[in-house]
Amino acid sequence: MQSDNFYYEKQTPSPLRYVWRIFNTDIAAMTGFYGVLGLILLCLFGEIIAPYGLNQQFLGYQLLPPSWSRYGDVSFFLGTDDLGRDVLSRLLAGTVSTFGSALLVTLGAIFCGMVLGVLAGITSGIRSAILNHILDTLLCIPSLLLAIVIVAFAGPSLQNTMFAVWLALLPRMIRTIYSAVHDKLDKEYIVAARLDGASTRYILFYAILPNIAAVLATEFTRALSIAILDIAALGFLNLGAQLPSSEWGAMLGDYLELLYIAPWTVMLPGLAIFISALLVNLLGDGMRRAINEGIE
Repeated sequence: MQSDNFYYEKQTPSPLRYVWRIFNTDIAAMTGFYGVLGLILLCLFGEIIAPYGLNQQFLGYQLLPPSWSRYGDVSFFLGTDDLGRDVLSRLLAGTVSTFGSALLVTLGAIFCGMVLGVLAGITSGIRSAILNHILDTLLCIPSLLLAIVIVAFAGPSLQNTMFAVWLALLPRMIRTIYSAVHDKLDKEYIVAARLDGASTRYILFYAILPNIAAVLATEFTRALSIAILDIAALGFLNLGAQLPSSEWGAMLGDYLELLYIAPWTVMLPGLAIFISALLVNLLGDGMRRAINEGIE
């Protein structure tokens, strides 16, 4: 009997491993996972593997189309811009400015959102009501509009853009985590844990947070995709990273006047933004499905 119990314990996977097994069978989720992992690697090594320097110019090679085109050159795989700079090198180097900045902003927002959201969720009374009204007011303002207002006062730069996007994401992050924590406090297992003498810290880390993991995963990936789009949008409006930065939104805005004579210079940065946001959303949907099925 003891050996059967031992065998059963050895064969039963941990909750995390069980969630990973479900996640691993989802093709779309794994595509998003490996795609996001690739973007992170490009943030770290993009400038190293780039064939040319970020602002290295090649006279006589201006506005070359991609290499597969009839007039392309194999030395410039994705072509060149109006200053003779390699588009591929600029896209690789720009990964850290767009995706890397968005990732840092989102990590900071979810950390602060968890701290403030959890503290607000376990409180009640007048403080909770005041926080609710403040968050509702801030959530009425679109994140991009709030970021534009902040950058307008702070001045255009990538650092100010990151701060503005972080500040714009924070209210929704706090509200989501606050609502998730507050809803769990009325569950029967939380009430039972309290009657059993469990401390607030134990309830928080072992009863509440594991059960809102799907909410956290969904909110993180949603915020990351919004941060990518907002940083790129501010760069496109010349309120974010300033030229000659290779931030994808700034590249898109700088090359917009070349749309008809060199469409690849506009399409490629836009495609990079689109693919990044798509991969993040695929990852988030897969994580949410896997966690929900694992809990059930």
